[in-house]
Amino acid sequence: MKIDSIKNGIVLDHITAGKSMKIYQNLGLDKVDCSVAIIKNVKSEKMGKKDIIKIDDQFEIDLDAIGYVDPDVTVCIIEDGKITKKYKVELPEKLVNIAKCKNPRCITSVEQELDQIFVLTDKENQVYRCRYCESKLKR
Repeated sequence: MKIDSIKNGIVLDHITAGKSMKIYQNLGLDKVDCSVAIIKNVKSEKMGKKDIIKIDDQFEIDLDAIGYVDPDVTVCIIEDGKITKKYKVELPEKLVNIAKCKNPRCITSVEQELDQIFVLTDKENQVYRCRYCESKLKR
């Protein structure tokens, strides 16, 4: 299988195998007007298997949306066929409008215009809680 390199765009690398579609959805890549390649189950010496997403365009990506799904992703910015920036995504301290509170008594269930905000309360176990009602976010 051959996936061409990109001249200008973004490569999301070191995605845990099977998590690329969730990142694709969280970033809204189905709405972009450019080529997007999702490569699943690529052999990796370090990870065994991994996924990769290649986006053939430059645009602002939500690092929190990526970090929530998989905090070990590497983001590479490609310009003129070369990597110009490379950085690791981390588990975000706060999530805004990435997930919805499932508590039917939460204020966000009634007040639809309120932002859905979750705060990281246990980094080791990756536990988030709703800012308004303290409900635990199930990942």
